[in-house]
Amino acid sequence: MKRTEWLQETRKMRFEEAYEKCRNGRITYADAALLLGVCDRTFRRYMNKYEEGGLDALLDKRLTQASHRCAPVDEVMRLTEQYRSHYVGWNAMHFHSWYRKDDGTRSYTWVKNRLQEAGLIKRAPKRGAHRMHRERSPLTGMMIHQDGSTHEWVANQQWDLIVTMDDATNEQYSMFFVDEEGTASSFRGVLEVIEKHGLFCSFYSDRGSHYWHTPEAGGKVDKVNLTQFGDAMKRLGIEMIAAYSPQARGRSERMFRTHQERLPKELALAGINDMEAANRYLKEVYMPAFNAEFKRAAAVEGSAFVPWIGGELGDFLCERHERIVGHDNCISFNNMKLQIPADQHRCHYVKAKVTVLRYPDGKLAILHGPRKIATYDEIGLEIKHDEMLLRKSAATASQ
Repeated sequence: MKRTEWLQETRKMRFEEAYEKCRNGRITYADAALLLGVCDRTFRRYMNKYEEGGLDALLDKRLTQASHRCAPVDEVMRLTEQYRSHYVGWNAMHFHSWYRKDDGTRSYTWVKNRLQEAGLIKRAPKRGAHRMHRERSPLTGMMIHQDGSTHEWVANQQWDLIVTMDDATNEQYSMFFVDEEGTASSFRGVLEVIEKHGLFCSFYSDRGSHYWHTPEAGGKVDKVNLTQFGDAMKRLGIEMIAAYSPQARGRSERMFRTHQERLPKELALAGINDMEAANRYLKEVYMPAFNAEFKRAAAVEGSAFVPWIGGELGDFLCERHERIVGHDNCISFNNMKLQIPADQHRCHYVKAKVTVLRYPDGKLAILHGPRKIATYDEIGLEIKHDEMLLRKSAATASQ
């Protein structure tokens, strides 16, 4: 199934849930719109389309056909060249008035947006926002928080605790220790949530460099130049939301204070001082007890989680790097030579563009288009198909 197809299916499944609860008066139009990641007006249009034509009427035809209103590239180039030639330094409104005098037909907003995209005029600073208390999400799975905390969890050792929790209920879905928070730990937390519960709507985090690129220290995040993690969330159709202060992450910050107060004492009481044993304790003892005590009921019965139907989840939650195959059918990656094995599909892969996947556990794979042509361990040795099946069976048995 192609990415656009399963995104459509995901939206349809979420809409049915939102439509039923909205019609029954269990959630408001605003909450239903938030569930789908759209505004109230768009959700009402979805309802009208659904009542007239069913679920098929919700299909987004923009995915399969180009807009007839899209401006030709030549017109955009003429506009930017005109500004560069005679109007550098003019603001958008002043330039637009002269543009219309020269028989220009586009709107002010269109002209302003094209000039801003070309970097010819700056965007106006955002006006001060009227801030309000943010209520919890009404349904589980609408918003997931993830954060890490560096602390002396056991005597004389600093580890990072990575927690992934639900905004609606405070339930801790994933908890584990790592030496250092980063892209791999973020992928691992999200993977554990989706495997257990399904695909969620939005992801809320701080502005850590593994989540976002931030061009200026303390400034706005770059939502175009995505990190490896941000690109994976985009492929999954999950909206990422950046927090700009510790106060904005108040719920997760309060949870970490509780963890820092309780967890070191429990680990010491259990005589645990190594990470492997500590992670077992988190999974088997601490997290179930913590959720039993601190989990609260969601405002609305039901769930925004939807089943994962997009294929091998691990191939989405991993780093992706483009490479060109050398004359020896090898690629270079992180000071390793990855040898592509012979197969029946091609005589060779010389000069072919391939994608290297690096999974959170350090293993590697090579894709040629959508097809996986080889898998490797952490040091670049190929893992044969039979060996992979044995490893998967052993991992399943251990779980």
